[in-house]
Amino acid sequence: MGCAYARGVENHSLPRTAAFFDLDKTVIAKSSTLTFSKSFYQGGLINRRAALRTAYAQFVFLAGGADHDQIERMRTYLSALCRGWNVQQVKEIVAETLHDIIDPIIYDEAASLIEEHHTAGRDVVIVSTSGAEVVEPIGELLGADRVVATRMVVGDDGCFTGEVEYYAYGPTKAEAIRELALSEGYDLERCFAYSDSATDLPMLGAVGHPHAVNPDRTLRREALARGWPILDFHRPVRLKQRFPTFSVPPRPALVAAAAIGAAAATAGLVWYASRRRTAVA
Repeated sequence: MGCAYARGVENHSLPRTAAFFDLDKTVIAKSSTLTFSKSFYQGGLINRRAALRTAYAQFVFLAGGADHDQIERMRTYLSALCRGWNVQQVKEIVAETLHDIIDPIIYDEAASLIEEHHTAGRDVVIVSTSGAEVVEPIGELLGADRVVATRMVVGDDGCFTGEVEYYAYGPTKAEAIRELALSEGYDLERCFAYSDSATDLPMLGAVGHPHAVNPDRTLRREALARGWPILDFHRPVRLKQRFPTFSVPPRPALVAAAAIGAAAATAGLVWYASRRRTAVA
């Protein structure tokens, strides 16, 4: 990948650019939410039965994920289920277990791309349907400049009310990218985007350089039809193996949108797994 210009070099004749990354199965090898299920169980957010079902849901997700209608049903279900869950508790669990859980499943190829885009002077933005209680710290771990994620209403008591304030999914991701382009001065025709899912076709179509990463069947078909590059990421690697002196990147993630509860998203996928089991039985 060629470098448009080196990071830190002032060049006011060129508009700013960015690289937008979906998270699950694009930057990391698993579901960012489901991967924390054991930690949520140990922290008392979900029971043993739910923890076992999330293991099955992770398998379903890795095998192909949920389609649009299933995701919409999950959203409705998890919004009600997470009502009353303490947001600070979720954040603390994620912070305590982040390195042990997420570091080993970051794709080496994705980490390299993030480095290359930064070297080329581009901002890196994580755009994920998952909740910011999970996505924000992962973005910071990766050295992302900004994070776009789903946001849920938090009451005065610090708990989720069960109402969704902002849902970063499908066309909404593309809208968020366009809004960032206006506020940050990005030239979208010169920007890059990466995703594994056909639900992100609006986001991919919003930039001049879209890429399909480990694409599902529908996205692969669309990428081939539109002549988009298809990338195969298959080497999860610890950041400490890539950088022996690695601790936490000094680049703070600037949050463009906050979160739907990580625990709630877990519960939604538990529900989806349960439906699949019922259908198969």
